[in-house]
Order: sequence, then C-alpha cells, then structure tokens
Amino acid sequence: MSFKVQVFNKIDNAGLQRISDQGYKHGADFEQPDAILLRSYSLHEYQFAPGLLAVARAGAGVNNIPIEACTKRGIVVFNTPGANANAVKELVITGLMLSSRKIYQGITWANSLDGSGSEIPKLIEKGKSNFAGPEIQGKTLGVIGLGAIGMLVANAAENLGMKVVGYDPYISVDAAWQLSKYVKKAPSLESLLRHSDYISLHMPLMDSTKNFIDKSKIALMKNGVRILNFARAGLVNNSDIMEAVQQQKVACFVTDFPDEHLISHPNIISYPHLGASTPESEKNCAVMAVEELIDYLENGNIKNSVNFPLAELPRTDGPRLIVINENIPAMVGQITNVLADQQINISDMLNQHRGNIAYTIIDLDDKIQSTQLKKLQEIAGVMRVRYLD
Repeated sequence: MSFKVQVFNKIDNAGLQRISDQGYKHGADFEQPDAILLRSYSLHEYQFAPGLLAVARAGAGVNNIPIEACTKRGIVVFNTPGANANAVKELVITGLMLSSRKIYQGITWANSLDGSGSEIPKLIEKGKSNFAGPEIQGKTLGVIGLGAIGMLVANAAENLGMKVVGYDPYISVDAAWQLSKYVKKAPSLESLLRHSDYISLHMPLMDSTKNFIDKSKIALMKNGVRILNFARAGLVNNSDIMEAVQQQKVACFVTDFPDEHLISHPNIISYPHLGASTPESEKNCAVMAVEELIDYLENGNIKNSVNFPLAELPRTDGPRLIVINENIPAMVGQITNVLADQQINISDMLNQHRGNIAYTIIDLDDKIQSTQLKKLQEIAGVMRVRYLD
C-alpha cells in the first residue's frame, strides 16, 4: 500500500525514514493527503481534504488540532503519550531543586558580580547566605495526575527521599501497576493541597481543568508552598499565582509556559517550554506517531487516539472492512445484513465505541463487491467505510 503523509513542522528523521521505508510518500505540499503528521502546527484554520484519514501529533498535547471537527469527519487523531515522559520527568525534578535551593537566583547573582579576581571570592562568601533554601528530602510532594509523566515524577521523587502523595480519579491500570508502592493515595484533592510542601501538575487541559490552580485552591495550601506546572499553560490562573507569589503565600512557582505576567520575578522560574526538548524525546515521539499512522492506514487498528476508541484486532488472511458510524442502536445488525446479502462470511470482528462514535473492524473470508460497499456507506449514521484488501 502507498499512502501520502502531509508533514508539518520539523519531524525527527527516524520517523520520516520509517515512512519512507514503508513505501509512503511524505512532504509538505500534498493536496489530497491520506494522513497528517505534525508537532505544534495549528490545524484550526486548515481545510481538511475529503479523503484525509488520520492526524498524528508527535507529542501529547493536541490543543492545536480541532478534535471535534476531525471526529465529525471520521478523522482519527493520534498522540504519543509517554514518548517524552522521561524528558519531562527530568525537567520536573530539576524544577524541584531549583524551587528549593535558589540555585537559579544564586547563579544569576554570581554572574552579575563586578570586581577584581581577588574580590570575587569574598563577595561570594558574603552574599551566599541570601540564597539558602530547604532540602527536598523528607518533604511532601503532591502529584496531581498520575499518567505517564506524573507516575515517573512520583517514583523519582520518592527515590530522592520525598514523601509523595498522588491524586488522580482516572488513573489507568498501566500507570497504577508502575507506581511505587510507597506513593500514597491522597484521600481527596483538598487533602493533597492542604498537606503538600510541593505540588506538581500533570493533567490534561480541558474546559473542566482550565484555571485549575486559582485563588480558592491556593488559599487551601500551606504558606510557602512551591508549585510546578510542566503540563499545560491554562491549568494555572497566572494573575492569581502572581498575587500569591508577591504575598509569599507561594514561595516559588516553576513553569514551562511563561508569559508577560510571569517573567522577571525572582520567585518565579520560567522555562522556555523545554518539556520535550531532548533528541531522545523527539525521536521517540516521531517514531511512535508514525507507527500509529502505519497501523491505522494499513490495518485499521487504533491505539492512542484522543477521539476514537481503542480498537486492535490481529489481521486474518482475508480482506478487512472498517466502518465508522454514529453510536446508535442497530448499526451492527445493519452492517452485517449487507454482508449476509452477498453471502460473505465474517471470520473475525471487533466493535468498540467512544462517546458518539462507534468503530467496527470486520475480517472477511471473501472479497466484497463495490455495490455492497456503497450500500454500507448509504446506511443512515455511517460516516466512513474503508476496505483493506
């Protein structure tokens, strides 16, 4: 099979080579691509080609992709959760250290000193007490969100001697299995906020989590709490966090998403969005995104989609039929009746749904005629039919 993949942004060569090895074409100028591969490029004003099947984001966040519009068109949107998890974890642990020991402020001060060679050591000794800060060992870290990154952060902090409590009402089975047995489950979000010396956010940005950290939640926290946000910019109300820092309710705020309100304050440490900025992370994200696209384009399998259900079925020797439809009653019966009319036997089948979308994979013993494919497409509620011979 040969597909065309529209590529936006700079994608690691390991991913692009995998596309080429598969015999696909990739580039930035296809008028009718089968799939899109991107990082941060915004698709909100993009005109989707009628035949576009999938969009893959080489990263976890998908705010740059119009998810609802894609879903209505039967376009599967993939991301790469966990591919950059270690890179972000290392950055968060660095942030923990920087928030406590005033290393960043001390380095900035030391580099600003003006004096002769013999005077500098004396100035250093005289001024170093201004940059004292507590050790993290024995302190309590509250981790909100225990997905791929939050789980790694919790385990690493526990290994560094911290007391770690986690809160995630939607924790996955995989994350739970990998979480250290010494990480305690917070009885409630309020309990975590009240008892943590450090709080690290690892949540998706949705309408329900926008401005999650605001004045009311900060009021519940300890005086001198240190907050880290390496998840999404909109999770924190910047006006409220700035006020809390100025009042010393929050001793330090560390963020990977600075704006004009946050820069240049001595107790706010702003990273220039470095979360996934490692060669290992970029490679992992690119390869994972491409592998997801390949499996979907060639087999119809779906893994790590943000708008479609998980659907993985091993291929049989015969052709494969994919049907995307609205999640309404009696759809499977209508689909199988069309096949029965042509006396086609079903060798294997998988039907999954997510929200208003249903996704069906059907492996057949015999080829299906174009007239039957047309009948399937004409069923009320069917959004897309694919036939993989």
